[in-house]
Amino acid sequence: MSEHKDRVVLAYSGGLDTSVAIGWIGEQTGAEVVTVSVDVGQGGEDLEVIRQRALDCGAVEAYIADARDEFAEDYCMPALAANGLYMDAYPLVSAISRPIIVKHLVTAARQFGATTVAHGCTGKGNDQVRFEVGITSLGPNLQCLAPVRDLALTRDFAIEYANKHNLPIETTKSNPFSIDQNVWGRAIETGFLEDIWNAPTKDVYSYTDDPTYPPLPDEVIITFEAGIPVAIDGAQVTPLQAIQQLNQRAGAQGIGRIDIVEDRMVGIKSREIYEAPGAMTLIEAHRQLEDITLDRDQARFKRTVSDQWTNLVYEGQWFSPLKQSLDAFIQDTQRYVSGDIRMTLHGGRATVTGRRSETSLYDFNLATYDAGDTFDQSSARGFIELTGLPAKLAAARDVTFGNGEAMGETVLS
Repeated sequence: MSEHKDRVVLAYSGGLDTSVAIGWIGEQTGAEVVTVSVDVGQGGEDLEVIRQRALDCGAVEAYIADARDEFAEDYCMPALAANGLYMDAYPLVSAISRPIIVKHLVTAARQFGATTVAHGCTGKGNDQVRFEVGITSLGPNLQCLAPVRDLALTRDFAIEYANKHNLPIETTKSNPFSIDQNVWGRAIETGFLEDIWNAPTKDVYSYTDDPTYPPLPDEVIITFEAGIPVAIDGAQVTPLQAIQQLNQRAGAQGIGRIDIVEDRMVGIKSREIYEAPGAMTLIEAHRQLEDITLDRDQARFKRTVSDQWTNLVYEGQWFSPLKQSLDAFIQDTQRYVSGDIRMTLHGGRATVTGRRSETSLYDFNLATYDAGDTFDQSSARGFIELTGLPAKLAAARDVTFGNGEAMGETVLS
């Protein structure tokens, strides 16, 4: 093996396209290929099996990382703190997994002396941006390569190439969908779903059961500390365990199915199906805990910040200075987001039925209309006078100059 050869680090899933890309990149660039496989809870084959396949397909090194806990703690939890829902629907399933994969790609590039990082994205989607912006943010001197986009690596060519070179990879299996999944959720697109009039068929789904025929209601209590789920039904959990358990329990009730036409970064609209039972259940619980622990103005401004944060992450700006600044604000808001949320999981819905928190701003004695009410209602008259004073003055001016409403009749200018 020649040590002076350039090296390319390839994001490797173990599937047909990236297996073929190992040899194809070598032929097209003359570089040696180092593969990187990262477990973010996507399931499937064991990492060691994937590692050996990479070597059998011609990789000179094969880097693997079990990053499930890292992904849950450092990527899913910030998304939860932000209540990150792109277009108020999509919990950033793929968008938050790309930065952690990028981190390991750049780590491997430095470890093995690579000058280029490659990924399997097309030129039509969001992920090419997320990978390449992330790679150059962490490794400004690294080059980026997309074999499917840049080296004309088509699916038909990949099958032909794999058969010709006897690569140890299945080439006949056909899946009508493009699927990306991790512990935070599952994304499904293409195939007959591209006709937006077509309803999803039951074979689209894997993380969720049909909510039309649910099992009996499932009551769950989720305990948070500073915005992080730390217990379920009183049993301590890590962030990864919380997501996994709720994926199972909420998924059994058909919770977390999402069908949207999404505004992609490249300017097109794309029909996307998502399954995120654990993520959507946690986000709903977290939002309602924030309702009783955040100050009104803080909560209002956080919604603005969260929307900006979500757009940045969707657009591949995880490592950007603005996103890091927004992280600091969001993290500060989580200081008192601690307590219990009781939910009923049933028939596709995660419904909050109870809230309790030692750091709550809800005061029963101020809120009640019954005996024990401590709210001073005599203060309301002056409050209303002051609140309405600016509008009252402006309305009086309009009437004076013939532009307002007087005695119920519109005065025309």
